[in-house]
Amino acid sequence: MSDTTGDRRASAPSGAGAQRRSPEVAQEDSVERATDLRPLLFSIAYRMLSSVSDAEDIVQEAFLRYERARRDGAEIDSPKAYLSAVVTRLAIDQSRSARARRETYVGTWLPEPLLTDDKASPEEQVEVAESLSMGFLLLLERLSPVERAVFLLRDVFSYGYDEIAAIVQKRPSNVRQIAVRARRHVESGRPRFEASAEDSDALAGRFLDAMSNGDVDGLIEMLAADAVVYGDGGGKAPQWSAPIAGVDRVSRLLAGLGMQLAGLGITIEPHRVNGQPGAFFIGPDGGLINVFVLDIADGMVQTVRSVINPDKLQHLGPLADVYALVRSRATKGPENA
Repeated sequence: MSDTTGDRRASAPSGAGAQRRSPEVAQEDSVERATDLRPLLFSIAYRMLSSVSDAEDIVQEAFLRYERARRDGAEIDSPKAYLSAVVTRLAIDQSRSARARRETYVGTWLPEPLLTDDKASPEEQVEVAESLSMGFLLLLERLSPVERAVFLLRDVFSYGYDEIAAIVQKRPSNVRQIAVRARRHVESGRPRFEASAEDSDALAGRFLDAMSNGDVDGLIEMLAADAVVYGDGGGKAPQWSAPIAGVDRVSRLLAGLGMQLAGLGITIEPHRVNGQPGAFFIGPDGGLINVFVLDIADGMVQTVRSVINPDKLQHLGPLADVYALVRSRATKGPENA
């Protein structure tokens, strides 16, 4: 994994909690205190990259550099400042290369889904969705990597301007300007969500039931007039080649899909994904096929995002062979399904 700031700098970020002292004293640093930061560091990296696998790799690399710096005798007064700097700088570098790769991506690109089933309160679930939803992550793609880092560190994770300046290696005055510019871009397109997580989960349950039953009329009642479906197969799984828009087209598409899934023995498991109502599509062998994420606002389903690219689902468990299922269905024929 490359790093535009250079190996030496990333091993001991200047102005980000690292000084020099003897190896003996360095061993007194609390490893446990640094390990406790792992959820925060992953949260930063994932929101920077929209990729679970890349975020995990970056966090692991940051801890390797942290341990190497401690062995070399670096005085790390603030593990949080040090590790945040390494993670953010690596994520900025990774983000630049990822943008170039997406220029050749087949079809619609969507973030890797992140399972967020937990026991958080309804209020906390809404708060998580506001900074973790696929709509929000896609909005962040409009920012430059540095703008994205500054915005996230300031507005999502509440880092101070001086802390952020040390991390991105810019003057605090410049960081303030970047934050204002990034905030303006984000606020102009920030997605809306249902105020009640309980209401959105209930609507999602009815929506998935209607889809499973091929109930076009039921779907129409729950879809916004300008509803849109996006699919991400990455050229590695069957998927819609372009967004499908409009309540009539979307309702018929999803009703037809629901009937096809039933014929293939695929079941739908409700989950919260990226802080939003969603579902896992599970094959007869228990393997994961697909993940749906729903944007719900004003009591209606606004957007359906479907991720079926297997490269983006591996972290969620064993995967089913979609093409094998389709071939099996074709071999049996409709009379044996």
